[in-house]
Amino acid sequence: MGEKGRFVLPPDFRKAVRDSGNGERVLCLAKHPRWKCLTAFGLGRVDEFEAELNREESIALERGTDFDRDFRSQQMYGFGRVPFDDSGRFVLPERYAKQVGLDGAAFFQGGGKMFTIWNPAELAQMGAGWEDAIEACADLLAQAEAGKGRK
Repeated sequence: MGEKGRFVLPPDFRKAVRDSGNGERVLCLAKHPRWKCLTAFGLGRVDEFEAELNREESIALERGTDFDRDFRSQQMYGFGRVPFDDSGRFVLPERYAKQVGLDGAAFFQGGGKMFTIWNPAELAQMGAGWEDAIEACADLLAQAEAGKGRK
């Protein structure tokens, strides 16, 4: 977290979000449905939600499992819109910070249709299968700390 409580969307993520939103600088945020992190995406992803709901419902029917379309729809469409400037700076609404324990550093992970935003301490607890993300996060934190020491 930088001055005035702002975070900075890294350049690669910034470009993907802007491209998805037809040039709009709007970051869509929601609490991830399973992990203690945020999911983030550009506005263009919303156009895919109905097809994704249909797919998830079909899979549930094939497996004979329950699928609550209304609940899942609420999860998908219940995102917040946060503007960011040309430098990627944005203010994270407090409700999102509270849900995932973001109080200082944030780690941006992933790509494709969406990415996740983690409190590094939460990411570090993810365990097997997350080793590369955990190490990448630790490396970036070390670089940031080393940079602070030089000022």
